[in-house]
Amino acid sequence: MKEIREAGTWKEERSIITPQRPHIEVVDGESGLPRPSLNLCANNYLGLADHPEVIDAACQAMREYGFGMASVRFICGTQDLHRKLEECISKFLGTGDTILYSSCFDANGGLFETLLGPADAILTDELNHASIIDGVRLARARRRIFKHADMSDLRLGLDETKDARIRLIVTDGVFSMQGDLANLPEICRLAGEKGALVVVDDSHATGFVGPGGRGTPEHFGVQSGVDIITSTLGKALGGGTGGFASGRAEIIALLRQRSRPYLFSNSIAPPIAGGALKALEIVQREPERLENLRRNTSFFREAMTQRGFSISPGGHPIVPIVLGDEKLTVRAARELRERGVFVVGFTYPVVPKGKARIRVQISAAHIREDLETAVRLFSEVVSPTGQSHPSGPQGI
Repeated sequence: MKEIREAGTWKEERSIITPQRPHIEVVDGESGLPRPSLNLCANNYLGLADHPEVIDAACQAMREYGFGMASVRFICGTQDLHRKLEECISKFLGTGDTILYSSCFDANGGLFETLLGPADAILTDELNHASIIDGVRLARARRRIFKHADMSDLRLGLDETKDARIRLIVTDGVFSMQGDLANLPEICRLAGEKGALVVVDDSHATGFVGPGGRGTPEHFGVQSGVDIITSTLGKALGGGTGGFASGRAEIIALLRQRSRPYLFSNSIAPPIAGGALKALEIVQREPERLENLRRNTSFFREAMTQRGFSISPGGHPIVPIVLGDEKLTVRAARELRERGVFVVGFTYPVVPKGKARIRVQISAAHIREDLETAVRLFSEVVSPTGQSHPSGPQGI
């Protein structure tokens, strides 16, 4: 722990005393008093975490179905509410069936070891989420890591594993520390050519990426080429807990029989299911939320670029400001929080050494004034040229 502190990578937790929303109150670590803050580091992409209808739906589900299930699904932990949510997710994503988990981490943790054995092979992007990394480790299949977004290396990996019984390509739909999207068209093309399956973790896309918010497969028009989608209810879809795997009905049926996190963990609580159902309804009923998120994201990215910050191309509301030096990043994030902008510095092992960053996340619930304030304060605290303040961001 001493080494972690000396390296500047110690992760502090700060208490929020308000609901998750664009403007929050955070308990100051020194005074113990609440500090009003503009929240720029939540996964609350559509602003549904404190939506009155979502809260009411969760409360109603609790009144009708109780606080928790106190059981796993196959014993006595399945309510019609769980079935309804699975059916709604399947209909929304256009898949054969869906299985709920307590988190997307568990969905990824229970996927690979269930489907694959020693005769099989997994091809995984080197920047995939930690849950995919851990899930792949649990499987007894061969593992081939391909360079990030490098389709030539993926093709080489497919050729190297051509003797495998089943080959499965797994990628994040959106890489959470980068904000870049996987090259799903080429991944699906290679999978079709080589006879491989495709798994996409779409946690940072479900609900708001694509014309209807159905994620990266819809964004790229490759829904038929993706065999399994894993995702979360804990980001755009209300910001609660819970995750799922959705895809071909036969695959989901096998997961119900053999996936250990599903078989040995409690069902998601009824209020979570009720709130998530309402969130899905709002996503489809109010497409203007998606459009507002896109406008906000475009404005922030363009404004930061005009101020001289090197922002990676793209249109995702994850906007990483890479500073490189870990102590600098932690110090810059702290100063921004002191000025009323709630952000967090991401350091090793969350990101590679030397790639420390402040990750900004835009919400549909932000207003233009919020984003203008953020751009101004970033410019005051961190110089793009590195000639004033500690240093400046580097391109990613």
